[in-house]
Amino acid sequence: MAIFTGAGVAIVTPMYADGSVNFDKLGELIDEQIAAGTDAIIICGTTGESSTLTHDEHFECIRYAVEKTAGRIPVIAGTGSNNTAEAVSLSKRAAAVGVDGLLAVTPYYNKCTQNGLVEYFVDIAKAADVPLIMYNVPSRTGCNILPATAMKAVKTADNIVAIKEASGNLSQVADLAAMSEGMLDIYSGNDDQIVPLLSLGAKGVISVLSNVAPKQTHDIVAKYMAGEVAESRKLQLEAMSLIRALFSEVNPIPVKAALNLMGKEVGPLRKPLTQMEAANAEKLAQAMMKYGIL
Repeated sequence: MAIFTGAGVAIVTPMYADGSVNFDKLGELIDEQIAAGTDAIIICGTTGESSTLTHDEHFECIRYAVEKTAGRIPVIAGTGSNNTAEAVSLSKRAAAVGVDGLLAVTPYYNKCTQNGLVEYFVDIAKAADVPLIMYNVPSRTGCNILPATAMKAVKTADNIVAIKEASGNLSQVADLAAMSEGMLDIYSGNDDQIVPLLSLGAKGVISVLSNVAPKQTHDIVAKYMAGEVAESRKLQLEAMSLIRALFSEVNPIPVKAALNLMGKEVGPLRKPLTQMEAANAEKLAQAMMKYGIL
């Protein structure tokens, strides 16, 4: 059984002007996402600036999200690292506070071999007895999970149940879907490829777009799953200009700018991420107005 089917939001981490985590605002965002139909909360992923949170902040964001969501929809915690021991430790702590799943990004910077990837995911899965989603985003990590590698991990640890595919390589995803024969759930990690991955059997998306357009993102998946493929495709295509604007600079710079333009007051980014460049910010505002969310 899938951890979730539909659109999960890779939620931002709101911050005060001094850079500390704004938990009250995080709670507001979680409530708004659930009210709009979002199917899962993914806390402390790339979009949540996990790489610049302290260990204590990272855990407290996970704990808070579980408590605030209170079982209304699944909470999936980003717990990956380039240090297996650190990923194991955080995953165990997240499991202890009741997350519904873990999202573990491939080791970044030091990278590893394909055999190393299997050991990394299996070590996390065996240490924390909750469902685990592998996260493949080679553009950020320099490390690609090959289909055969994903399947070897799945067959080694029963609680490795899914993959977030953000490689952008549709042929690779198709190979994985064919190879998995339903043993591994696939989620799109790219908002511009939701419908293409659904057509290959994906269960949904872990989405940046959902931060600013939760109902629309949910509906892209829900309509596809209901057999309304043409309407799902229409919603996907209507969102393309906004999606491009949301990735005109490195995520989560644009999405935090967009939320602030919407009056959500999610605050600044942590360095080395910096304020959006003026020209790109103007294009983002135009795309948001065209899409009807500003």
